Amino acid sequence: MSKDKLVIEVVAAHNLQPKDGQGSSSPFVEVHFENQRLRTQSKLKDLNPVWNEMLVFNIGDLADLPYRTIELNIYNEKKSGLSRNFLGKVRISGSSVPPHGQEVAQLCTLEKRSLFSHIRGEITLKVYHTNDPKIVAASPGGGSVVSAEEPKPSDTKKEAKAQKQQQQQLSSSLNQQQAMQQQGKAPEQKQSNEKPPVIVAAAGPIASQPPPQQQQQPSEYSLKETKPQLGGGALFRDKSSWTYDLVEQMQYLYVRVVKARDLLTNLTGGCDAHVEVKVGNYRGVTKPLDKRGGNNLEWNQVFAFSKDCIQYSMVEVAVKEKDDTLMGRVAFDLSEVPRRVPPDSPLAPQWYRLEGKGRGEVMVSVWMGTQADEAFSEAWHSKAAAVHTSDGLAVIKSKVYLSPKLWYLRVGVIEAQDLLQAGSKNGAVRYAELSVKLQLGNQVAKTRPSVLRNSSPRWNEDLMFVAAEPFEDSLMIVVEDRVSPNQDEVLGGVLIRLATVEQRTDDRTPLSRWFTLDKQQGLKPSSQASGGGRIHLRMCLDGGYHVLDESAMHSSDLRPTAKQLWKPHIGVLEMGILGADSLLPMKIKDGNGTTDAYCVAKYGQKWVRTRTVVDSLMPKWNEQYTWEVFDPCTVVTIGVFDNGHLHTSPGNGTMLRDSRIGKVRIRLSTLESDRVYTHSYPLLLLHSSGVKKMGELHLALRFSCSSLPNALHLYMMPLLPKMHYLHPLSVAQVEALRYQAMNMVAMRLGRAEPPLWREVVEYMLDLDSHMWSMRRSKANFFRLMSILSCVVGVGRSVESVCGWRRPVVSTLVLVIFLIVVCYPELALPTLLMYLFMLGLWRFRRRPRHPPHMDTRLSHADSVSVDELDEEFDTFPTSRSSDVVRMRYDRLRSVAGRIQTVVGDMATQGERLQSLLSWRDPRATSLFLTWCLAAAIVSYAVPFQLLLTAAGLYALRPPKFRSRLPSPALNFFRRLSARADSLL
Repeated sequence: MSKDKLVIEVVAAHNLQPKDGQGSSSPFVEVHFENQRLRTQSKLKDLNPVWNEMLVFNIGDLADLPYRTIELNIYNEKKSGLSRNFLGKVRISGSSVPPHGQEVAQLCTLEKRSLFSHIRGEITLKVYHTNDPKIVAASPGGGSVVSAEEPKPSDTKKEAKAQKQQQQQLSSSLNQQQAMQQQGKAPEQKQSNEKPPVIVAAAGPIASQPPPQQQQQPSEYSLKETKPQLGGGALFRDKSSWTYDLVEQMQYLYVRVVKARDLLTNLTGGCDAHVEVKVGNYRGVTKPLDKRGGNNLEWNQVFAFSKDCIQYSMVEVAVKEKDDTLMGRVAFDLSEVPRRVPPDSPLAPQWYRLEGKGRGEVMVSVWMGTQADEAFSEAWHSKAAAVHTSDGLAVIKSKVYLSPKLWYLRVGVIEAQDLLQAGSKNGAVRYAELSVKLQLGNQVAKTRPSVLRNSSPRWNEDLMFVAAEPFEDSLMIVVEDRVSPNQDEVLGGVLIRLATVEQRTDDRTPLSRWFTLDKQQGLKPSSQASGGGRIHLRMCLDGGYHVLDESAMHSSDLRPTAKQLWKPHIGVLEMGILGADSLLPMKIKDGNGTTDAYCVAKYGQKWVRTRTVVDSLMPKWNEQYTWEVFDPCTVVTIGVFDNGHLHTSPGNGTMLRDSRIGKVRIRLSTLESDRVYTHSYPLLLLHSSGVKKMGELHLALRFSCSSLPNALHLYMMPLLPKMHYLHPLSVAQVEALRYQAMNMVAMRLGRAEPPLWREVVEYMLDLDSHMWSMRRSKANFFRLMSILSCVVGVGRSVESVCGWRRPVVSTLVLVIFLIVVCYPELALPTLLMYLFMLGLWRFRRRPRHPPHMDTRLSHADSVSVDELDEEFDTFPTSRSSDVVRMRYDRLRSVAGRIQTVVGDMATQGERLQSLLSWRDPRATSLFLTWCLAAAIVSYAVPFQLLLTAAGLYALRPPKFRSRLPSPALNFFRRLSARADSLL
């Protein structure tokens, strides 16, 4: 009978911490179990290594396995092979090891060795025990038996050579182990073992994730520079030759049908006629008109036929009756059609006599032009021939929208007079609990209750609302009395028109006014008013704030509401929306997948929407737009959507929604002035199944700065208007008001024609950015750890210098230190010059591309399916109680780690406070004694001499160092904290 073996399959690791000083690591895994140690091969410069190696250990007694611990450490192997860096560890209890056949892949988060260790990443493992003869035969003797202590670097060359030979033997034994495992397998199975593994979530239901990515995000998710033929072939050309110099020229045949006269009338004396414009297989039809008692009709419609769709030399304009009976036609030879280039005046239409059985004339103009033509945005396009309804044609046109001007309405509820006195109920005296409810549209706010002991209750509360121009709404104010826990009695109300409210642009106190309460105002028909009185209010429309309707991190506008407070613009942003490639099908039409794509770009108050390219997975828009820039530290957002309102009729009750395809954000401060950026941006969308690339968006950008001094001056100015600092709003207020502002913007843009639908506005404004997400929490946590890694890196550099690991560098630092001590006036200039030289050195590695969505930074490529399901869950949740319980337990686990780290940080701070708190009398006495002695010595000895002695002591060679912690660190660690007072 074969002896039991413990098998650990090291599959892969993900998102390890770089340790080699070059942004990478060469990791290997070392596993300890019952005085046995085995290790995997090293993966050179790979932060996402894939091993797929099997480590087999001897088990002394299977019954004792639940009481054993398996320790797994990941190290970075240095070039010398004599030392290594710690990358993380995992501890596995033997009680959780299943038998062979029941094992599953586990995604284990790497743990720190100490509080200040900077560790990140996960590792995927399979752990099980077995007595399978094949696996026992593949075992290389159960691993090498070593001591439990961590090996130290050898001091002699012989020891280094022996250690290197031992590592080579261990690697060869591992290779033989893998070769024996693969014997007898088909070639297809060997190839499948080389593929990246499927990572399985450790918490919650088992679900597969995408394979670990490389050190950088995959090329399919990366930004790509393109070289389109802008402006008809020249990247930088004279604007006077063609205004649209950031897009590719697209040739169109334009046909404007103005009106007709002297047509044949029907029996009722009217004329039911429409015009059909036909070029080859493409035809456009005007809207039908029925003019009673007349034969003169007017359409004034423009048709645009793309040049690449024209395969016929004639264009035909036919006038037809309602039943498609031909009344007459006019034909034009395309070779004779004139060409118009803006800013030339529009081509004047002419009357043409209809040829055929009927009579009459039609007014038409035909010309060749580009998308720079004024008629382009309102024209019917040949590629939208499948859209027949007038409503469908309305929602495919390009349009420019303006967000409503938003104001903060501040209402100060001061007091009220002459209200109902205290009443009685069942013989007991009841004091009225009065509160004031304010409602503006769908915004409702309420003051805290005030107990009425006299006729003048006071509240002195300020309530905030969002109002939009034009001020069509009115503010309704109602005074209520809480007569029972679930019943309020209305005492009176007043309705105030916003147009009559005072507007202010600074922090001056607005005038207060008394308003008479109407007994019937705000009451339901069945309600009875109990009294009147009046209320004292202080109201104003604050124009000195910027009303946030976007996320503060991605804001495109930071100006105050009041226009008189605006500064002159400092530049112009020009954007050419060229097209998209490889879009995924968003709907099924005639059995085939298709997409009706359009773009929306938002910057400041200006929204632009391109035309919808119907039934195309590679749409070409080539539309150019311009925005004035008032602050370079702002973000422009471009979203791509699938039009879901093309094939719906007004009578159809099920209107489809526009589907998201992807979004791109570009911060203007990252763009160089007057440089044309032409890039292909990946459209990434996070689904409940994971991140998915929906296609690529091609853009051309140019930020022209008209006044560089003004732009540089803005970097010294506050980010928000001064009212945000003189009278700041709380975080809760800002979030609540932002939600109301988004609703108001969505409502106003939805009333435009064609409308910009609510789902589009919410996606562009990041409506759900404040919702809980495990993925976002991880991303923000690792962003913070990445910042802290700089501090840790400085500490390690100092430790390396003091440890004389690189003698040349340590000697140079020592010489510089002595020079600075002798000439202290050179300390600050030396530091500043170092920063200057460091900045110049990094100039050659500056980013050359605008920033874009990063899947690695967002943790979108490593998130589990369950975490995505939690992120896409509704609020409140719609999942079952078992799923919610599992997620709650997981949240408790994460929060437990966070509270441990926060507690450790608090402990360090409390230890500093305890130095003078006499919480530990002995420690405080020692510290005060040291302070007194240090004060006497520092007074008697020159400061330069003390600084020199301290520097020489810190930079002493390793021969004079002890491996034990210093006395000062020992003293600090022994100081008491308040952790022992916690329950």
